[in-house]
Amino acid sequence: MKRSGRLSYHLCRILLGAFFIYAGFLKIEDASSFAGKVAAYEILPYQWNYVVAATLPWIEVACGVLLLVNRRVRPAALVVGTMNMVFIVAVVSVLLRGLDIDCGCFGPHLKSSPLQALLRNVLFLAMAHFVFHLRNKYSLEKTGDRRQKTE
Repeated sequence: MKRSGRLSYHLCRILLGAFFIYAGFLKIEDASSFAGKVAAYEILPYQWNYVVAATLPWIEVACGVLLLVNRRVRPAALVVGTMNMVFIVAVVSVLLRGLDIDCGCFGPHLKSSPLQALLRNVLFLAMAHFVFHLRNKYSLEKTGDRRQKTE
């Protein structure tokens, strides 16, 4: 179990990091289109849609890079998990209001329904939770570096 747990930890960490880097760069590429996707949720005031569209992709990329390079993994997983909880609340509100919108997860390149986005966000939340809680158990067992274990 120890070996499979370590493999699962690293696989989840790398997949989460790669996904958030990819999704973040697609949104950065066309921030105005992403602002329109954010506005389609009808949750935020008009000006905040642009603030979210300008900042969220960079946060996604930064967390993704931290996860990929295996540095500050717990804070990055915490931010990713928190973002996914916010995304879940937003998508559930869309579903409850009966809006038929594209989630905006991949910028203008790939469309997905709110239900697909909800399922994906729940999966990513579970992965972030797994990575957050198993960071110290599976990442530094053989190094013996006490300074890094307190991260």
